[in-house]
Amino acid sequence: MTAGLSASIVLRRPSFVLDAALAVEAGQVLAILGPNGAGKSTVLGVLAGLLRPERGRVELGGRVLTDTATGTEVPTHRRRVGLLAQQPLLFPHLTAAANVAFGPRCAGVDRRTADRTARRWLAEVDAGELADRRPAQLSGGQAQRVALARALAGEPELLLLDEPLAALDVDSAPAMRALLRRVVRDAGRTTVLVTHHVLDALVLADHVLVLTGGAAVEQGPARDVLARPRSGFAARVAGLNLVRGTAAAGGLRTADGTLVAGLCSEPLVEGAAAVAVFPPSAVAVFPARPGGSPRNVAEVRLAALEPRGDVVRLRAAAPSHAPGWVDGLAADVTPAAVADLGADVGARLWFAVKATEVSVHPGAR
Repeated sequence: MTAGLSASIVLRRPSFVLDAALAVEAGQVLAILGPNGAGKSTVLGVLAGLLRPERGRVELGGRVLTDTATGTEVPTHRRRVGLLAQQPLLFPHLTAAANVAFGPRCAGVDRRTADRTARRWLAEVDAGELADRRPAQLSGGQAQRVALARALAGEPELLLLDEPLAALDVDSAPAMRALLRRVVRDAGRTTVLVTHHVLDALVLADHVLVLTGGAAVEQGPARDVLARPRSGFAARVAGLNLVRGTAAAGGLRTADGTLVAGLCSEPLVEGAAAVAVFPPSAVAVFPARPGGSPRNVAEVRLAALEPRGDVVRLRAAAPSHAPGWVDGLAADVTPAAVADLGADVGARLWFAVKATEVSVHPGAR
């Protein structure tokens, strides 16, 4: 059974005020992205009934779970909400099957039926052979599969995933991601996923919500948000450069007056908030100011070199005499190009980007 979710939440925390609204259609997956301390896990806490907002309302499949205006607050165990956290948090003294059966047993299901349910869900997450093992006998990936089976055993109308792959090693994460896609997205299970990883959002989510400092700064279909980000965080997780400014004829005008030439993705009102986006692979790097056809050109100071597979990412900082908008820009070049440039941290270089490689979009609110 699937159910749609709608929520509006206002909750004061020590470092920010969470003020966000979200909606998930029945059977769809919403990924919440954002930096540490943005409010992502706080949202899950409210949806699960672990935190009570100062103001807000949570409705799931027509059932009101939280409504501060009427004093409604359905307890966690009656919400029909399943939660899978970063750590499996399995009971160490129980077998995998008993851990999964715990939820149904708490709901009043008899022992034999709960055991059958547990073993069915363990089989569903490819962990049937682990039924009689205790948590100490499981690898990290195996334990997370058991924890997923436990979250699903109560037949939740809403599944909450809080960084479910964060604690897994590089060998376990891909298999778990594929499993989540099968039992969550392909099965049409209404889900809210908190993640830092763009791949999780692209593989698992239908829509993305980006939180920064407790506020929703952008949201929409996952591929649209990550291909055309409007916030700095979304651009970083998508591996793109982003420059803020206002819409101008021919591109974007930065705060210091520099024109970043680019192609507008849609009609923009001149002077309206806008962002220019381009991939690091589109940035050419030179030891001296380049000539040739008109391009976006800026002098930078090399702040870092980051090996990334077959390329090296050069991370820029703004020289004291240069515009600040170049801070943090990235360029991907080959190791041979790094050697030819003689580039090292602190070196002065020139970044150049063709206007045809720069896409200008409306800015985030």
